[in-house]
Amino acid sequence: MTRVSLAQLTPAIALGPLDGRYRADAAPLVDYLSEAALNRDRIHVEVEWFIHLADSHAVPGVRDLTDGERASLRGLVDGFDADTVARLKEIEAVTVHDVKAVEYVIKDRLREIGAGDLSELVHFCCTSEDINNLAYALGIKGAVQEVWLPRAAALIDALEAMAADLADAPMLARTHGQPATPTTMGKELAVLAHRLRRQYGRIAHAEFLGKINGATGTYAAHRVAVPGADWPELARTFVEGLGLSFNPLTTQIESHDWQAEVYADIARFNRIAHNLATDVWTYISLGYFTQIPVAGATGSSTMPHKINPIRFENAEANLELSDSLLDGLAATLTTSRLQRDLTDSTTQRNIGVALGHSVLALNNLVKGLERLSLNRAALAADLDANWEVLAEAIQSVMRAAYLRGVEGMDNPYEKLKELTRGHRVGQAELQEFVRGLGLPAEDAERLAQLTPAAYSGAAEALARAEAQAWGAASHT
Repeated sequence: MTRVSLAQLTPAIALGPLDGRYRADAAPLVDYLSEAALNRDRIHVEVEWFIHLADSHAVPGVRDLTDGERASLRGLVDGFDADTVARLKEIEAVTVHDVKAVEYVIKDRLREIGAGDLSELVHFCCTSEDINNLAYALGIKGAVQEVWLPRAAALIDALEAMAADLADAPMLARTHGQPATPTTMGKELAVLAHRLRRQYGRIAHAEFLGKINGATGTYAAHRVAVPGADWPELARTFVEGLGLSFNPLTTQIESHDWQAEVYADIARFNRIAHNLATDVWTYISLGYFTQIPVAGATGSSTMPHKINPIRFENAEANLELSDSLLDGLAATLTTSRLQRDLTDSTTQRNIGVALGHSVLALNNLVKGLERLSLNRAALAADLDANWEVLAEAIQSVMRAAYLRGVEGMDNPYEKLKELTRGHRVGQAELQEFVRGLGLPAEDAERLAQLTPAAYSGAAEALARAEAQAWGAASHT
């Protein structure tokens, strides 16, 4: 039996999930990190370099451009569409060179508008990497600032709102998986939000570098062709005019160190988000959170009572995929043999995939958090079953009393260890122990009133302060 070839179906079947099952989440990145977006940005760089050279009068004999010529050239970028994509593909089939195809498309436009006399100013003194590094920088900057950062901010928004809302919800902490000094759910979420917020700030202030200095970064062709021009200054003003930071010293390629920095920061954000996913998954398994059912949705194919924490599990997997790619990108892109090799060409084409898995994960985390409801009764029951966590409070009061000169308060840790280690201690046993210590009346009364639910220190205030700090900051 011969099967139908899925590769031959129309419309085309996606090979990967980001272009198939999860297309809606990843689609915004297409405008910045797809092959088509790269070619549009290449045209943008070539056109602006052409205009920059003409306006600067750096090259003798080049006439002034008319407003119409400028508008028509920039129209190649603003009107970049499926026809342009097809035309570039058609030319590249002959040139077997993507940047050369871009050059020819611009020259075609110049001839169409009667400006063919200026065609040799296109790609003047440029190597392909002069165009590529700037095009990639523009695409990555756009993807990070216009797509990734807003998704990251949305996650922090959701987390900070939960931290504030649950700031006063006392919860048994677990260190090494065992009952420990109580906290509040809001404070624990605020810790994760604070960690994410720091990385967000680093990424929001990232530098996106570019260069345009010739075949080996020496302006050699520039100086031979036009000796009198200040080419480093022309390059700097051009790169900065594109909204990028200027890298003044490179080989043939821009060194990509800034990319490694950005990817490392995003990977770190991802890892903290992964920690969020695993913690919330655990809180769900403990019964601290219940998941609000989605009408019509199936939780388990065979167990109808279940609502699986799929948003958080999906996020875990996609964050891991994203980081494996981001780590690989950062490691590969910082090395180029001597003045140039092409490993970066293949590597950089996967930036969209790396960010796509991250964006998908962040979207899932936000959706997952929105479907959670805190089970305060479960938190209260857990606290009430673990009175031994007050041992820390009792020994701390004893230490303070000892330092004030109260007799009989020495070796508090050992006394509490004998009482609590290896077996459960309830309210009655602890209160009896406290009564027998001989503490000053004020200390004894304070401990008599203490419960696990009330023993959360400044947790509520810490959670609210974190939420206020994020709310007061600008996230644009």
